[in-house]
Amino acid sequence: MTREAILVACAKMPESNGDEHAVLPALRDLGFAPRWASWDDKTVDFGAAEVVILRATWDYPDRREEFLDWCESVPALCNPAAVARWNTDKTYLSELIDAGVPTVATTLVEPGDDFRWPDKDFVVKPSVGAGSVGVARFTADATGAAAGHLAKLHAEGRTALIQPYQSSVDTEGEIALVFFGGIYSHAFAKGAMLGRSTMDASGMYVSEKLAVAKPSAAFRALAEDALDAAASLLGLLRAELLYARVDVVGGEGGKPLLLELELTEPSLGFRQADEDAPLRFASAVRQQLA
Repeated sequence: MTREAILVACAKMPESNGDEHAVLPALRDLGFAPRWASWDDKTVDFGAAEVVILRATWDYPDRREEFLDWCESVPALCNPAAVARWNTDKTYLSELIDAGVPTVATTLVEPGDDFRWPDKDFVVKPSVGAGSVGVARFTADATGAAAGHLAKLHAEGRTALIQPYQSSVDTEGEIALVFFGGIYSHAFAKGAMLGRSTMDASGMYVSEKLAVAKPSAAFRALAEDALDAAASLLGLLRAELLYARVDVVGGEGGKPLLLELELTEPSLGFRQADEDAPLRFASAVRQQLA
């Protein structure tokens, strides 16, 4: 029996950025009929598909409530709508901090809030955003420029996050650890982008320099802890998450810190993974149907 599987992207990138090239054949091998569709395409019957997989819905930040309403209308959505609602606003980081997950210090700033700028290089980013759009790095003495960027985000109706910049990113990058069905699959490194970044031609995300990575035991342990904490907060089993990407950086003394936990639409680094990663992903999709 052939089962319809829809991989969901957006109108500006209807088949993502090519990272999932090997995923569709892997799904076909397990009896799926996969195809791409934009989440806001009114001609597509998402409710008729056996599985609908969020992949490159990178235009949602400007239409988040519309996007979340659509998510809630799709019964076979992976990851589920409740996960998308929680994870598409980076204020979830405060919940993970409260749960004891070692995380890069994060200050949430609404318009009119009192706060202090960090005394070292720092990053200002929108709490709702994708593809590093709207993220900017500033030196400790550039608070004037940072205030201007913050004001722009607030004028757009966005909450902002301020985080101290982790200098290890300049030498080691971020390490993204990828899980399928709650099980670790592979990892890749993302090089430093801020300050010398360029947008992809689509305008949907900041281009990144990616490479294969072998995370240390400490990084893997933190990723596992972060995933456990998120599953607990969401009232889910880890196996109920088709995919997860845990972005980890080295803090002072090399201590690993969570930077972000991506459960909605992250690139999963298939091009940096071993050739069996798409097969593991396809198997995890089958698992979701159980």
